[in-house]
Amino acid sequence: MALSSEPLFSPTLQDFADSVVLDNTVRAWGMSIGVALLVFAGLAVARRVAVRRAGRLLERPRNQATTLLLRTICATGTLVVVATALWIGTRSLVLPETARLLLRVFFVAAVALQVTRWAFESLDTGIGLFVRHLRDKQGDDDTNLTAAAPAVRFLARLAVVVLVVVLVLQNLGVDVTAMITGLGIGGVAVALALQNILGDLFGSLSILLDKPFVVGDFVVVGSTMGTIERIGLKTTRIRALSGEQLVVANSDLLSSRIQNFKRMQQRRVQFSLGVTYQTPLDTVAKLPAVIRECIESRQGVRFERAHFMSFGDSALQLEGVYWVLSPDMTRHMDLQQEIFLAIGRRFASLGVEFAYPTRTVHLAPPAVVSHAGDRASA
Repeated sequence: MALSSEPLFSPTLQDFADSVVLDNTVRAWGMSIGVALLVFAGLAVARRVAVRRAGRLLERPRNQATTLLLRTICATGTLVVVATALWIGTRSLVLPETARLLLRVFFVAAVALQVTRWAFESLDTGIGLFVRHLRDKQGDDDTNLTAAAPAVRFLARLAVVVLVVVLVLQNLGVDVTAMITGLGIGGVAVALALQNILGDLFGSLSILLDKPFVVGDFVVVGSTMGTIERIGLKTTRIRALSGEQLVVANSDLLSSRIQNFKRMQQRRVQFSLGVTYQTPLDTVAKLPAVIRECIESRQGVRFERAHFMSFGDSALQLEGVYWVLSPDMTRHMDLQQEIFLAIGRRFASLGVEFAYPTRTVHLAPPAVVSHAGDRASA
C-alpha cells in the first residue's frame, strides 16, 4: 500500500501559519503562546503544591531553620510566575526594542518584588524566632522584645529595599557606580542631619538586645520615676506615679543611670534611731538585742545586724539592718510599720526615751562674770 504524499495541512492552513503578523509568523506566535502556557502551568502547579505542602508542614513543630524556609516558600506569589512564563515564551519572537525592553522591565520588576517579598518574610520570621528564642532562654515573658523589634525590622527592610533597587537598575543597564557614590555621600549628610533620630533608633535596638528594662517595669531615671508603658523607635513612654505620661528619648534614657525596681528580689532596709543621753549604758547595751527580737519575730524578714553606732550631737545613735524577702513596696511598708511599732513598745517598757534635737545653755553666775572682768582690766 503506497503512502499518501498529500500534505498534513491544507495549503490554506499552511499559508495562514506562514503568514507574518508583527514581524513573526502565526506559527511562531502559536509556539510562543504554547511555551508560555506550558511554563505558566508548570510553575503554577509547582507553586501551588509547594505552598500547600509548606502550609501543612508548618502546622507541625519544626526547628527554626525549617520554619524560616517553609514560610519563605509560602510567600511566593503569582506575579513572578506570569512574568517568567512571558519572558521564556517570547524569547523566540522578533520584537521591537521597546516591546523587548518593556518585557524585560516587567520580568525584572516581578522578580525584584518577589525577592523583596521573600526577604521581608524571612526577616519577619527570623526576627520573630530570635525574639522567641531570647524570651525562652532568659525565662522572661515580658512584651518588651516584641515592642522594640520593629526597629530591627525597619532597618533590615530598608537595607533590603536599597539593595534590590540597586540590583534592578544594574540589570536594566543603568550605571549604578555614580549612584552608589552619591548614596554614600548622601548617607553621610543624612546621618549628620538626623543624628539625634538615628541615636534614638539605635537606642531602641540597644534596649531590645541589652534589655535594661521591659514594658511593665518600675524605673527611676534621674528625677523621673514611673512604669514603662511602651518602647518605640524613638521614644519610651513612662507612666509617672502622679498619673501623667512622660515621653523620654531613647538616647537620653540610655545615657542616664536607670534604677529598675521590677527586678528587685529582696529589699534591704537600713534605719537609725537615737535615745537620750540619760539612758544608762547597761540599758543601751541591751537595745541591739531588743531590735533583733522585734525584727526576727516577723515573717518574711531576714535580720542582718543591729548596733550601738555612735555618740550623736543630742542622742545615742543605734542602727539596724534587715531584708524584706519580697520586692513589693506595700509589703515592705507594712513590715516596717510593724517593726517600728514593736521597737517603740519595747523601748517604752524598758523606760528608754527617744531623743530629739535639744540644746542646753549654761549661764555663768554674775559674780563670776565680774571677777573675770576685773582680771581682764588688771
